[in-house]
Amino acid sequence: MTAFVDALPMVLSFDVLSIIIISAAFGLFVGATPGLSATMAVALIVPVTFFLSPVAAIGAIITCSAMAIFAGDIPGALLRIPGTPASAAYVNDTYELNKQGKLALGLGTTLTTSAIGGIIGTVILVIAAPQLASFALNFSSYEYFWLALLGLSCATIVAPGDPIKAWMSLFLGVLLSTVGLDVVSGQQRFTFGIIDLQAGVPLIVVLIAAFAIAELFRKMTSDDAPVPIPPPLSFGFLRGQGAVLWKYKTGITRGSLTGTFVGALPGAGSDIAAWISYAISKRFSKTPEKYGTGHLEGVAEAGASNNAALSGSYVPTLVFGIPGDSITAIVVGVLVIKGIQPGPMVFTSSPELLNSLYIVFFLSNILMVPLGIIAIMMARRILMVKPGILYSIILLLCMMGSFATSNSLFDLWFLLIVGVVVWILDANDYPAGPIVLGLVLGRIVEENFMNSVLKSNGDIVAFFNRPVAGVLGAITVMVWLFPLFATLYRKMAGKRKSP
Repeated sequence: MTAFVDALPMVLSFDVLSIIIISAAFGLFVGATPGLSATMAVALIVPVTFFLSPVAAIGAIITCSAMAIFAGDIPGALLRIPGTPASAAYVNDTYELNKQGKLALGLGTTLTTSAIGGIIGTVILVIAAPQLASFALNFSSYEYFWLALLGLSCATIVAPGDPIKAWMSLFLGVLLSTVGLDVVSGQQRFTFGIIDLQAGVPLIVVLIAAFAIAELFRKMTSDDAPVPIPPPLSFGFLRGQGAVLWKYKTGITRGSLTGTFVGALPGAGSDIAAWISYAISKRFSKTPEKYGTGHLEGVAEAGASNNAALSGSYVPTLVFGIPGDSITAIVVGVLVIKGIQPGPMVFTSSPELLNSLYIVFFLSNILMVPLGIIAIMMARRILMVKPGILYSIILLLCMMGSFATSNSLFDLWFLLIVGVVVWILDANDYPAGPIVLGLVLGRIVEENFMNSVLKSNGDIVAFFNRPVAGVLGAITVMVWLFPLFATLYRKMAGKRKSP
């Protein structure tokens, strides 16, 4: 407690607070801009952190990333283009709410649940960081294999429409994940002699193409009526949120816990946490058929999960120096530059620093509400811009974001090709979400499967020998067999009712 009190002046100083507010505004801008990501926002402010104190530098990164993840919901609701991948899981619901004239309700829910999820995740980070990090680091390739495979299953659960088409989209994403060098032999696979593909399919480019370029093509060729400009919103637009939060309190709590757990696993992140929480919410909902049509239940749970995952990702980062995601990988680099080596010794050698980071987490999630309201009120002006101008600006930003990942013209061609393919698939009711999830998790599944097979000399029983691996394996198998059992149950129930 003394260290916590000693850390207050370090955060509440004028220079640190100024950096936090500036980075919050920058994060809101980047997150609300389609084609950019929270990771990109953090990467852009890293050069500035070289001139800041350790507390101000990490505070800027924490605040910027938290704001960017929430702000990604704004263009998703206005244009059906998620600003960040973490907003993609429930973008259909927020966009449909906007079309129904319930923009304030939809964005108000994502704003409040994001703040609540971030605070709950921070509380868990403060109380149970060593235990959660120890649990995550005990994972072997067996546990990671089952966890990634369970994540792949979520792609078909959350996808609307025909489940067969969702499976086909998922397999396309998994196929893309095999492009590059073989994880065991190092041989080239499906590169067709293109050097740029040896490192694999560029994930950021695919994300931008699937959720931004394809949507631009859809809007340019669609006869849909333009989305009506919502009325001006004031600071009172959160009125009624109390009833929504109380109604979905169980889902919000569950999403916060799920997000924290997923975020604490190295390699996971806010986008995977949001997909998993949305899938869990739909599975336990009494009205799963409403998901994707403007239903708040999944929005509330996934919205809390993605910001809670941000807090959770700092668990392995602070305790053991292992990044939980791409953002915390940048944090590790900044801390090392500042002469601070993340790990167990930090808790004894620099307790004031750790407590100052906890305070920044709480402060950033509290500031999210007033600053988020201002961002929402300003973002509605996007719809006042002529579509031709707006879409041209978005296209330019998407191209800049794709080119900036590796400074390669190949990425721009790949952006166009993937965008056209996803646009054609979407026009034929093949969802884009499973493609992206298959690409993200496919390589993790393959790497951990091959490592596990090599360690066990091909013994499949070894995949279930470890307690956690056995539980995850059983859950995954049940999820994959659930549609079959559900179909058989419905047929048997129908036979009993028939005379």
